[in-house]
Amino acid sequence: MAGREELSTSFGAAAAAYQAGRPDYPREAVDWMLAPVHHPGRALRAADVGAGTGKLTRTMVEAGAEVVAIDPDPTMLQTLRASVLGVPTFVGTAERMPLPDAALDAVLLGQAWHWVDPEHGSAETARVLRSGGVLGLVWNIRDESVPWVAELTTAMHGSHAEQLLASGGPVVADPYGAAEYRRWEWSRELDRRSLVDMAASRSYVITAEEQERGRILAAVDALFDRHHRVTAGGASVIDLPYVTHAYRFVRP
Repeated sequence: MAGREELSTSFGAAAAAYQAGRPDYPREAVDWMLAPVHHPGRALRAADVGAGTGKLTRTMVEAGAEVVAIDPDPTMLQTLRASVLGVPTFVGTAERMPLPDAALDAVLLGQAWHWVDPEHGSAETARVLRSGGVLGLVWNIRDESVPWVAELTTAMHGSHAEQLLASGGPVVADPYGAAEYRRWEWSRELDRRSLVDMAASRSYVITAEEQERGRILAAVDALFDRHHRVTAGGASVIDLPYVTHAYRFVRP
């Protein structure tokens, strides 16, 4: 099995599948994370760190933020620039950002803090945030209380994100204090290709041997056959339920 570092930097190899298969973030969750620093008539400067293909970046822009996107993988950033126009992009990580001190009102990480060293990431995000700025951490997690979704996770293997949230949530170090937390339940309609792309974009699957990857994707395909529905227009789709978990920390 691939190590943590290899897993964390594997996504560029499946950037197209990531863009097609991964969900966007609920606008309500982004608005909530940004609320302490969102003041009408004043620019809100924010970074999406671990931005990937721009799933969170887009929603931050729609929420009214002036956004820079940071990711360690240039391939992911290339996909982001094609899908979210006009956003400056930089190669970097939460532990090392090419940004000046106290430059931002908010730093958000979507589906990313579980790859971050908490001590170094906390110190670096605090460096680029002004006093009163927000560190927001958010994850879209499939709702495994639904039996077929639990089968899906068994087929794909659990993720570092799921393990982190099951163990009590993210660890964030000084200078931040206690977290505020909210959750949202929602569902996403997927066709067969999008469900398979979602599975193919997971780090375990990207780094798996070819035979193992084929076995996983065939199992996902079979799940679609067993649990899909047909729309009034004749399309075959499956409803994938999610829980979005959001954490908000304010820099002293």
